Amino acid sequence: MTLGWHPAPLRKLKSNFRFTGYTRGMISKIASFSTMVLLAAGCFAADAPGFKVTKRYPVPGDGGFDYIVFDGSANRLYVSHGTQMDVLDADSGKVLGKVEPTPGVHGAAIVPELHRGFVTNGGDATVSVFDTNTFKTIKKIPVAKDPDFVFYDPKTKRVLVCHGDGEVITAIDPAKETVIGEVKLGGGAEAGVVDGKGNGFVNLEESAQVVQFDPASLAVKQKYPITGCKTPTGLAMDKANSRLFIGCRSKVLAVMDATNGKVITTLPIGERVDAVAFDADNHLIFASNGGGTVSVVHQKSANEYESVGDIETQKSAKTMAMDPKSKRLFLSAAEMEASGGGRPKPKPGTFTVLVVERN
Repeated sequence: MTLGWHPAPLRKLKSNFRFTGYTRGMISKIASFSTMVLLAAGCFAADAPGFKVTKRYPVPGDGGFDYIVFDGSANRLYVSHGTQMDVLDADSGKVLGKVEPTPGVHGAAIVPELHRGFVTNGGDATVSVFDTNTFKTIKKIPVAKDPDFVFYDPKTKRVLVCHGDGEVITAIDPAKETVIGEVKLGGGAEAGVVDGKGNGFVNLEESAQVVQFDPASLAVKQKYPITGCKTPTGLAMDKANSRLFIGCRSKVLAVMDATNGKVITTLPIGERVDAVAFDADNHLIFASNGGGTVSVVHQKSANEYESVGDIETQKSAKTMAMDPKSKRLFLSAAEMEASGGGRPKPKPGTFTVLVVERN
């Protein structure tokens, strides 16, 4: 949040000083001091949310990384890493085990009542089903190409898999461990959410649209353009007020009315956003950015929002999970190094999970 300097109060200040005998030099010094105070306040405002990185959990092994998922039923973190899914205790960072092999691993969805987890594997277009007690893989389910983000809908009791190149959402029955059907999207899917009222929403990255779909019938209901947004990625929802929070790589957070697709406002965020989370209790929206920040937005009301600053994290820390009870944020990160003209790669031995907490 930036504090602005308004000249009118300064003119009034000078007028008052003129009648009390202050010199121009003294007024100039006071004005300069006032400017310094305001600048200092602006710097302080950048840390206004009061959050900071409090812990770092080093995770052995090399390779790339993608989504991190918090499982509140067991207080665990599922962390995609190389060709496996590492499982950590969320309080201590202790590595409890791993799910493997998961070639081209992306995300995980946990179904606590079945003690089952589902991992998306982009390398062989499958979803791994594993036992959350032993972390042993039970089977692999073939799906459409490029399975990526995955989440569980408690209302329909279905696991929903978002596909990029496949341009569909695959619905899986977690009890039977079989594919039920697909939602045809007509574009590459990024993150998705459900509102608990029979509606699902998913971002289409290339066309900058939100698709509203029925998780039960697997039918598309509506497609909404995300006005003022390019390359949407992360998605979160205020279910009580039917508001979607969309992280856009064009460095804005778009707020959409989920009932009609209207974009209410856009707010500035950091570069290379990948995940968005919503703290309904404190009315805060978090957008994690690969540039090394988490941008924080305050929800004043369903239609009013304000930026309240950034949390400094680490470059590459763009994927994020939130513990809705403790409000902790967890982010995957690594030191990056050049890779012969291509994309930077994680430096071996530097992979870690950052824990962000409120002071």
